[in-house]
Amino acid sequence: MREFLISENDAGQRLDKFISKAVPMLPQGLLYKSIRLKRIKRNGRRTELSCRLEAGDRIQLYINDEFFEERRVDDAYLHVPDDLQVAYEDENIIVLDKPAGLLCHEDDSERIDTLANRLIAYLVRTGAYDPAAENSFVPALCNRIDRNTQGLVIAAKNAESQRILSQKIRDREIAKYYLCITYGIPSPRAGTIRNFLFKDERKNRVYVHETPVPGARTAVTRYRVLETRGNLALCEADLVTGRTHQIRVHFAHIGCPLLGDGKYGIGEVNRRFGIRHQSLQSYRLVFDFTSDAGRLSYLNHREVTCKKRLDLSGL
Repeated sequence: MREFLISENDAGQRLDKFISKAVPMLPQGLLYKSIRLKRIKRNGRRTELSCRLEAGDRIQLYINDEFFEERRVDDAYLHVPDDLQVAYEDENIIVLDKPAGLLCHEDDSERIDTLANRLIAYLVRTGAYDPAAENSFVPALCNRIDRNTQGLVIAAKNAESQRILSQKIRDREIAKYYLCITYGIPSPRAGTIRNFLFKDERKNRVYVHETPVPGARTAVTRYRVLETRGNLALCEADLVTGRTHQIRVHFAHIGCPLLGDGKYGIGEVNRRFGIRHQSLQSYRLVFDFTSDAGRLSYLNHREVTCKKRLDLSGL
């Protein structure tokens, strides 16, 4: 028999979700069978897979030892650079300032050096997270931005904060503002771009449609021009919707592509200015809760900004 003591970071999960993380070698079919045969109990009593765990619960598993191979902690964070820019941090959350060129999460091109792994390395180093002491929780990014976009990404230090932040982002109760440099000055200088975006997964490219087509999703971007220099404009963009490549595609669609954008921009212009990444920065976050935020209520109306902002200097 093995027993797990449910911590605050484990609490709130369904029992089946917790066991899938804590005992990953246990097949789903055997998990369901063990519940039916009372081989998995909560506080010594029969339970259901759908029950929500509470801190202090004890989960007993009367199953073969072969499924309890020593838990392997992913140690990728041990092999990443000690380089993380923190824009804001408290006991529950951390807001990171990601540089252009760094992935948020691993993909086929990079599996080790990601923002997610740099986050874990930082939290381990500062004592905010101990992988060996957790049954199921791993600190995670709550939103993401493209590899070649720079700026603010929110992460949670505990499971409850992670659930709250993820819900607030889905409910659009955290406003995200971007700065970008366009080649061409948008006209009018403040407005709203509204159309439909279709993503071709095979080409990893997004296409604009002015009327609905199958597979296309409504996309709305509000913008205003902050400054101009020659044919360049520094703009602020407010994403009303959050579609893939939305800002890049929308500005290209109105004839003002982002400087440095290798997919939707102008190659000759990018080479002339020597810009290798799209000039796009998630530079400001505003917590604007309209519903209960639990332990994160203190964040309401707080604003976080990048220390160094995208600008037209040097161009």
